[in-house]
Amino acid sequence: MANPTVLVETSPTRGQTKRREKGSDFSELSRRITDAGLLRRRPLYYTVRFGAVALALAGGVAAFYALGDSWSQLVVAVALAVVFGQLGLAAHDLAHRQVFTRRRPSEAGGLLVANLLLGMSYGWWMNKHTRHHANPNHEEKDPDVSPDILVWSRGQASRAKGLPRFIGKHQAALFFPLLTLEGLNLSFNSFKALRSPSMKRPVLEGTLLVAHFVLYFGGLFTLLSPGKALAFIAVHQALFGVYLGSVFAPNHKGMPMIEEGTRLDFLRRQVLTSRNVRGGAFIDAFMGGLNYQIEHHLFPSMPTPALGKAQVITERYCAELGVPYHQTGLLASHREALRHMRSVGEPLREAR
Repeated sequence: MANPTVLVETSPTRGQTKRREKGSDFSELSRRITDAGLLRRRPLYYTVRFGAVALALAGGVAAFYALGDSWSQLVVAVALAVVFGQLGLAAHDLAHRQVFTRRRPSEAGGLLVANLLLGMSYGWWMNKHTRHHANPNHEEKDPDVSPDILVWSRGQASRAKGLPRFIGKHQAALFFPLLTLEGLNLSFNSFKALRSPSMKRPVLEGTLLVAHFVLYFGGLFTLLSPGKALAFIAVHQALFGVYLGSVFAPNHKGMPMIEEGTRLDFLRRQVLTSRNVRGGAFIDAFMGGLNYQIEHHLFPSMPTPALGKAQVITERYCAELGVPYHQTGLLASHREALRHMRSVGEPLREAR
């Protein structure tokens, strides 16, 4: 059975054909965004935002040392899970050059935040995320929908073997429990990637990763008893993983997939596979601007505070073109993602 949410190429309307004769649909949107001044750097915003995250991290570390060998440290673990999530969002913005226009300061900041503070390889994640942006929800080219453990289309389900086949039967129910392991999974894949030919600075990245875990485990097992240290790690890493998943899963999971051979222009490839999440200032802060996923995919280097204004322009322009533009609330986005996961796993549940 074909995946009911696989995109197929459609023929352009007469109006769209005339617009393309003058230039691509995306070039017109890009002109409107540029004219609105939404691609300018926002140094004050990032100074305040990154400063607040740095203060939160310092406060968490100070509270950790002040409490000593106490079960109250689990409260610190919860707080630091949120701080680590915000550090991940900061690394994301640095990788996309939303903060600095030049490559070197962006990479330096990314290595500091991702490798040293988070224990995640900046180079590995950058490579993977770049491929995702180029081909979102593409069954063959997007690493974020590769069937490593979960399956994202019925085609993948029909070909699944081993662990993906076993988990895929009940992946909707297992999704959030699996997210508790996402932080550890990122670190594991980071160390694994150090041997990859695509890694530009394996020694530097490896050194920073080791330094992170020496500080992390050293601090925990020096100050806390083994039982409390293990409990801290479990709570911190589990909630960190769930936070990351809650930020990234609503963006594309449950949106149409692209099969090999389907041709879509840049604008439609990015808009049709992405979902925006409504919710105001709290969701903006919680998701670090990634709730404007459509605009982020269209303009990856756009600073976070400009995305809200870009959303209005982009939605109106898509309406002019007749291109479906999807946004919903946070809980609804998760329901859509889980419903999709359950649907694509149906062939595995029916198989005997």
